[in-house]
Amino acid sequence: MIQLPFSQACENNKVYILKILRDVFADRKTVLEIASGTGQHACFFAAEMPWLQWQPSDLSETLPVLGPRCSAYAGENLLPEKALDVRDADWRLEVPDALFTANSFHIMSFEAVRGFFSVLEKSDRDDLVLCVYGPFNYNGAYTSDSNARFDQWLFQNDAASGIRNFEAVNELAASAGLSLQDDYEMPANNRLLVWRRGPSKTPR
Repeated sequence: MIQLPFSQACENNKVYILKILRDVFADRKTVLEIASGTGQHACFFAAEMPWLQWQPSDLSETLPVLGPRCSAYAGENLLPEKALDVRDADWRLEVPDALFTANSFHIMSFEAVRGFFSVLEKSDRDDLVLCVYGPFNYNGAYTSDSNARFDQWLFQNDAASGIRNFEAVNELAASAGLSLQDDYEMPANNRLLVWRRGPSKTPR
């Protein structure tokens, strides 16, 4: 039996994320996932939300990690994985009506985060939902001691990485025409942020 790439973090959080995505993506048709990694989230969410076409993507050098699990997916609603670098001005992919990314903003540089929203700003789609999962700081402060330690570890491994300030990211989202719909508290000091462009659902 082939050993597929595996991330324990994906297994730990997928059920909690799914509970929210079922509602947030209930009226969506296609989801573009940024930084799909091992493909565990892509395959799990696609199987649990069969009304969606799920588009996994990652950097070209990461596709050998992403591809095997996606290729093993038995359903018909997982699209072939695509190479995508959010720093590129042209993703060469149509922005669909929903986007999802998990544990990515603190790994990529802030300039990459800015590039991500720049592409969304240029998109003419007037009905868009964006869900971002991961740790965030609020008012420049860590939400836990463990996040502070994690941020130090990130910096030691890559000075361009780090836990992002919610206010800075929300400002970029607003510049792209997205309004914060919900900010969900998640396990292990993470958040799931939901932005929308277009008609908003009633906030919880």
